[in-house]
Amino acid sequence: MTPFPIQEMTLPVALTGTDVIGQAKTGTGKTLGFGLPLLERVTVPADVEAGRAKPEQLTDAPQALVVVPTRELCTQVTNDLLTAGKVRNVRVLAIYGGRAYEPQVEALKKGVDVIVGTPGRLLDLAGQKKLDLSHVRALVLDEADEMLDLGFLPDVEKIIQRLPAKRQTMLFSATMPGAVIGLARRYMSQPTHIRATSPDDEGATVANTAQYVYRAHSMDKPELVSRILQADGRGLAMIFCRTKRTAADIAEQLQSRGFASGAVHGDLGQGAREQALRAFRNGKVDVLVCTDVAARGIDVEGVTHVINYQSPEDEKTYLHRIGRTGRAGAKGIAITLVDWDDIPRWQLINKALDLGFGDPVETYSTSPHLFEELSIPADTKGVLPRAERTRAGLAAEEVEDLGETGGRGRKSAQATEERAPRAPRTPRQRRRTRGGSTPQAAEPMAEATPETTEAPAEPRAPRRRRRTRVGAATTVVDTVEATDTVVEVEAEVEAKPRRRTRATKPVEVEVTPGAEADAVAKPRRRTRATKPVEVEVTPEAEADAVAKPRRRTRATKPVEVEVTPEAEADAVAKPRRRTRTVKAAQPES
Repeated sequence: MTPFPIQEMTLPVALTGTDVIGQAKTGTGKTLGFGLPLLERVTVPADVEAGRAKPEQLTDAPQALVVVPTRELCTQVTNDLLTAGKVRNVRVLAIYGGRAYEPQVEALKKGVDVIVGTPGRLLDLAGQKKLDLSHVRALVLDEADEMLDLGFLPDVEKIIQRLPAKRQTMLFSATMPGAVIGLARRYMSQPTHIRATSPDDEGATVANTAQYVYRAHSMDKPELVSRILQADGRGLAMIFCRTKRTAADIAEQLQSRGFASGAVHGDLGQGAREQALRAFRNGKVDVLVCTDVAARGIDVEGVTHVINYQSPEDEKTYLHRIGRTGRAGAKGIAITLVDWDDIPRWQLINKALDLGFGDPVETYSTSPHLFEELSIPADTKGVLPRAERTRAGLAAEEVEDLGETGGRGRKSAQATEERAPRAPRTPRQRRRTRGGSTPQAAEPMAEATPETTEAPAEPRAPRRRRRTRVGAATTVVDTVEATDTVVEVEAEVEAKPRRRTRATKPVEVEVTPGAEADAVAKPRRRTRATKPVEVEVTPEAEADAVAKPRRRTRATKPVEVEVTPEAEADAVAKPRRRTRTVKAAQPES
């Protein structure tokens, strides 16, 4: 077996304990390049039995630490180190977010040799004194540039400050920007920079990966991708999107077209993300739609096609995306679909990597050159035939209960179901009073016990109200029932008139038979009552007042008037008009 260039150049230097900065293309074996020296620096019981170490050198605290940016990369590196350290029985533990704390704390108490983790969870456990980093002899930062892009630099510096000053530090990544070099100068001691490339592999990308770039319309992309996925010789395929919403939508559309697809993006829980990756590795799902969270370090055997559904942000993201295929010497196909709006961004990527695709060819799902270049059968449509739907699908892979936060795990659901039911709550009883009067003393309310709750409560009677008419003073009694207590409240309510009028005193008026008949013929209107005034009126003034009709005037006090028989007959013949009443002049003496 021939080692890769990065392994061949790194192993002799790293085994001596020297700090190393390793840079190599994706898929060229960087994990074992730092993994083997890391495992050799760990002291295990097998070394004591073989005489290579002393018993006092054994410890249950971690002796090596690997920091990675994503959870998926954490599980993959852990599995690789477990496989490489199986002969010496090296204990490797993965620590990352999205899982419950308790299993990880229990594993730390039992003892561990190598820890692979993400920065956030490592700092949480170290801050709780659950993780002891004082015995770490070797530190590895995998995909160091990605940790800087995701804003992990402050967390990484806090982790480094908790480590011993005397240690071996190794940084590995496919791209090495200036910020990573600055980090190396601060925390590494005379590092050796190793940049490994094959003699026949020039350029920034792997030569075994064939690249195709097409200018495609966003509304035609689902149909175009569906036909690409039916190309001859297509194995597992990964589709990369820029946004989480687009990834979820494309995975759903492909599933409705008959493809066994799964999704991996940040909106999913950790259990659903690991379920999709396991199904993809096991072959139950052959199309994995994901965001850039799965573009780093994911190594799945059999990936033949990588499709960039949306143009990547920069050249580094492009390299890591297409690096999921053509790994370990295998051949692969990388297809990039560039929308009209993404042409300027793509031209910058093309110039930085010198790819030679500055002006992508306009391509649709029916373009002949698409079928010819990608070996797609001529009669292929956008729906997978039923005869070719042989994959089990995502539902065939069980979701592992990780004890995720928020109670979404099955254990928390079972605990909720098994919880003992609560006793029925007795409603609070209220007592109302009127007029501020104090209710009678009520009996104390009995506590809610199984014996008392069996008896049904009597229905509550509605409150009765009694109205009184004007001029009458009545006693109003309100009765409020509360279980066994009846409170009676008596309040004296003053009688109020129906309509708003100013109360007046009754006036005694002497009316002649003719005036009485006139009053019966015409109904009186509402006037403001006034006090009666005694006025002496002469026969001439009385006759003048009878001749003129009265007008609407403000009501005045009734006047006692003596009317002669002649004036009474004249008043009956002529109706009176409404006039304003004037005071009669006093007779001359």
